[in-house]
Amino acid sequence: MSYIFISDLHLDESRPHVTQAFLTFIENISHRAERLYILGDFFEVWPGDDNDSLLSQSIISALKSLSMPRFIMHGNRDFLIGEAFCKQTGFTLLPDPTRLLLFNEPVLLMHGDSLCTGDVEYIKIRDMLRNPKFQKELLSKSLQDRATIAANARNQSREHTRQTKIDIMDVTQEEVVTSMKKNGSQLLIHGHTHRPNVHNVPQINGQRVVLGDWDTHGWFLELTKEGFSLESFPIG
Repeated sequence: MSYIFISDLHLDESRPHVTQAFLTFIENISHRAERLYILGDFFEVWPGDDNDSLLSQSIISALKSLSMPRFIMHGNRDFLIGEAFCKQTGFTLLPDPTRLLLFNEPVLLMHGDSLCTGDVEYIKIRDMLRNPKFQKELLSKSLQDRATIAANARNQSREHTRQTKIDIMDVTQEEVVTSMKKNGSQLLIHGHTHRPNVHNVPQINGQRVVLGDWDTHGWFLELTKEGFSLESFPIG
């Protein structure tokens, strides 16, 4: 048996090929996966648990059919996932970061955006979005207003990405080492940067696994007692 980790699917009505790929994926892994972990940005945007779109209904229906324990973490796109969504889908919401003992080894799970400390402007926005007071005020607005705010935020994010140097938007090694030392883990798994790879962290004799985003390919990490494997498969 194995544990499966994915992130950054950015499920959206405009990308039905990714939605179908995910539905096929969970059907294929259901026989061998003992647990499923989604480490943020599952949706391109989640305006709140009162979201009743056809996409949300189809995803909730599919997730309810799973039998294995399943866990989800907020990303920068779906930070409004709440208790109602988790109750409907059978997910347990994990804090970011989360340290777990998996196959007798301490593993650190993160979405990954908090590691990008070189992007000072983004970190300020992240702190605002994760503020409970801000989220409460946002959820007090109508669903339509929240959707409009989210669309504007996405446009601003794209512009910020276009204008910011690529290396600034990546994680900083100092923050990686600090987080892994603080949590006593030699294995870190995260997403967010859309740069799938396995990196050595020589300062602590550890490894950092970056999950890929889903677009032309789907990405997942499979962890067993023998080790881990970062895998991809074509979509569409």
